[in-house]
Amino acid sequence: MLKKSTLLLLTLAFSLLSISFNAGADAMEDIFKSGKLRVGVSLFTPWAMKDAKGELTGFEIDVARQLARDMGVKPEFHVFEWDKIISGLQQKQVDVIVAGMTITPQRALKINFSQPYAEGGITMATNTAMTRDIKSLKELNSPDTLIAVVSGTTASELAKRIFNKAKVQDFVTPEEAIAAIVGDKAHAYIASKPQPEFLALKHADKVDIPLNKPLRSDMAGMAINKGEQEWLNFINSWIIAKKAEGWLKASHKYW
Repeated sequence: MLKKSTLLLLTLAFSLLSISFNAGADAMEDIFKSGKLRVGVSLFTPWAMKDAKGELTGFEIDVARQLARDMGVKPEFHVFEWDKIISGLQQKQVDVIVAGMTITPQRALKINFSQPYAEGGITMATNTAMTRDIKSLKELNSPDTLIAVVSGTTASELAKRIFNKAKVQDFVTPEEAIAAIVGDKAHAYIASKPQPEFLALKHADKVDIPLNKPLRSDMAGMAINKGEQEWLNFINSWIIAKKAEGWLKASHKYW
């Protein structure tokens, strides 16, 4: 016969499991009730950007729209500055983050990640004139050099670790960081691929890509709030299906 303390612990465990299940069910239920999927994004070319008409476009936008379409609801996009996007999710302003967010243990303490839906990496663009006499990463890691990054990104964390002697400056938006390197104020810009490559193509007379491989490879996942297990299960199933049919790979390659 079970002791009273054991029965109490089992009852508590089942209660917590029930709460967790219902939280996930409620998250999906709210989406279906409202008929819309609220998606958190941040503007990073070419993953999420605005076209000439001011409309959102890019790989992450296509992914979110397809996810909503397969659920039979409409996507509603909310644009955040990168360092505010997780708090926007936690405050229930959105149902999911679809923003090429790199999966890290530190972020996973705050939010739940889906399985990876895209692979990427962090690379670097340099100001050609300002780095003309610099021949290696070791030489770039100097107190005399300034490296531009976007605040709160894994690129920022990596830059500060690799270039611990240089001045690594955090900017709020990619546009501000890009303006620094194009405006001859920063020696380099470190960001997720292919942002630096796009920058070099757009400003071929001023910007170069000095490395033939990324500084680091990474995996991106969608992000939802803790406790929403049923919602997470659905997103993971959707990613598996879209990978199997080749849609995710084709869309990623297109952008």
